[in-house]
Amino acid sequence: SVMSVLLFCLGLILAYAGMLGLCLAMDRHWKQLASAFKPGWQRLCRPLGWLLLTLSLLVALQVWPPAMAPVGWLGMLSLGGISLLFLLPYLPCLALWLPLAAASVLLALGVMG
Repeated sequence: SVMSVLLFCLGLILAYAGMLGLCLAMDRHWKQLASAFKPGWQRLCRPLGWLLLTLSLLVALQVWPPAMAPVGWLGMLSLGGISLLFLLPYLPCLALWLPLAAASVLLALGVMG
């Protein structure tokens, strides 16, 4: 159904954003992607990343039956991680802002349909 697709996309966005949060917790990636932000924000990246990954697991539990949800969640983590891996070296600005853009599109689709 349409709701399942929207929930899957939400889970994927949360998984990507969680991976991005864990990535930004590392000094190397913080300097590459977010040096314009205040350094104090970097301390929040690791707990926020784990929170977003946990939320993506909760969304996976809504999309799939409980026995299948962890497998689907690992798939979402893999898709989010590999997307981030390919975006970081070539389009770092897109890698940083993609979760916000994708969430905005998903919100618009959810409101319209």
